[in-house]
Amino acid sequence: MTATDAAPQIDRGGIGDLADVMIAMQDAFDPMFGEAWTEAQCAGVLGMPGAHLLLARCGREPAGFALLRTIAGETELLLIAVRAGFRRRGIGTQLLARAMAAAAGDGADTMHLEVRDGNEAVRLYRAAGFLQVGRRRHYYRGRDGRAFDALTFRRDMAGG
Repeated sequence: MTATDAAPQIDRGGIGDLADVMIAMQDAFDPMFGEAWTEAQCAGVLGMPGAHLLLARCGREPAGFALLRTIAGETELLLIAVRAGFRRRGIGTQLLARAMAAAAGDGADTMHLEVRDGNEAVRLYRAAGFLQVGRRRHYYRGRDGRAFDALTFRRDMAGG
């Protein structure tokens, strides 16, 4: 059995897991779109109150992660990613469900996120009850200078 065949396990992570986060980040985000964060950016968020890191592993291999922050009754899903070799196995759905549970556990009334227009993850968010509430024009800058819109979504945490 290879790591990609192993059942995913999702655990709470911390600053010591940033190397695995960066492995997943570099594999999951195409640099063409300018969506990935640096290790320093991730570390900065993890040092803030209300921050959560969820790390999915298959065997010992990092498969994906979610980074979120709850403050004043609102949670923002800052990043969610699944490595290419681990996709289509429900890991993204599991990470999102765990992120929503963490947000609810922190007393959040709503959860917000943004995603690049055209990203396949939009279907995941809609299936989880997120509604599009806005568009940020030219939000992402790709490495070639091309601009991409961001779609903003919101979910009422009491909305099941």
